[in-house]
Amino acid sequence: MTDIDVEAVDEIDAPAGVDAPEYVLYGGKGGVGKTTMAAATAMASARDGTPTLVVSTDPAHSLSDTLEVAVPAEPARVREDVPLYAAEIDPEAAVGDGLFGTDADLGGIENLLGGPESEGADPLSGSMPGSDEAAAMRLLLEYMDDERFERVVIDTAPTGHTLRLLELPEAMDSMLGKVLMLKERLSGMMDGLGGLFGDENADVDADAEMRDLEAMREKIERLRDVLRDPTKTDFRVVLVPEELSVVESERLLDRLDSFGVPVGTVVVNRVLQDLGDVVDADVPEGYVGPNHEDCEFCARRWSVQQEALARSQDLFRGRDVRRVPLLAEEVRGEDLLAVVGACLGPERASENR
Repeated sequence: MTDIDVEAVDEIDAPAGVDAPEYVLYGGKGGVGKTTMAAATAMASARDGTPTLVVSTDPAHSLSDTLEVAVPAEPARVREDVPLYAAEIDPEAAVGDGLFGTDADLGGIENLLGGPESEGADPLSGSMPGSDEAAAMRLLLEYMDDERFERVVIDTAPTGHTLRLLELPEAMDSMLGKVLMLKERLSGMMDGLGGLFGDENADVDADAEMRDLEAMREKIERLRDVLRDPTKTDFRVVLVPEELSVVESERLLDRLDSFGVPVGTVVVNRVLQDLGDVVDADVPEGYVGPNHEDCEFCARRWSVQQEALARSQDLFRGRDVRRVPLLAEEVRGEDLLAVVGACLGPERASENR
């Protein structure tokens, strides 16, 4: 197995800066190390003076543990020496604040469609699946517009949740189009009903709700444009060299491609390789790499990983591939995050394609 003397990590130069656009999203199967990669990338980004925000949208937060600092629900600076900010989004609390920060939330849509108790009410008037992802998206939009940050690094939820999040803009856009069409068709009827029941404010309320819906549509379209622009966004897929993880990553790439979301980087984590094979730096004294000759366990695991990596060639083609060795120590704190950050650096990317 791989071992490393944490005190010797200082011998590896901590990376300053990253080769990445404004927005970096790490996605993949649960448990492959997305939080570690996001934290290491954000730390490296902040080291060169770039104000950087790292955000976790995974309900099972571990960003605080990885950074070894208390990460709040709202963006806050977590380091004094470098401009590193962090936030762990609470989806339930975000839903309570409104899906997109307007009054055009589920309640407003319910009013337009007759309310959840109305006979024949549209199913969209009830509790909307994916509302927690919608709220997370709304907060991400706010953070992207925050002038404090020049780069935003996002640790997404496991693959299934991520895909729901990415599907939501299309679903919401379609829904809003239907709502607007319904409003136009029923405007006369609604006017009549408003007069029948003596509600002089019915027209004003409906118009305000429609303006909010239009604002929501614009935000959805903007987020979709940002996610699809490779000059602004790099969605990085993280996997481990195991068959199930490769299959899951293939599925994720197919779905991302169908949404037009660029994937410029694939990160292979927990590889049984020597650290010196991955980073352009002197291996620190005390480091012990995998022994494929004398350790039967290491040899068998490496054989399994090589088979998985061979299958991964289609995933790698045309993308930067970064490999992160398996370390005996759990990656927590600045020192080991610096090791991971060095592995994620651009220097050896071309050699690992």
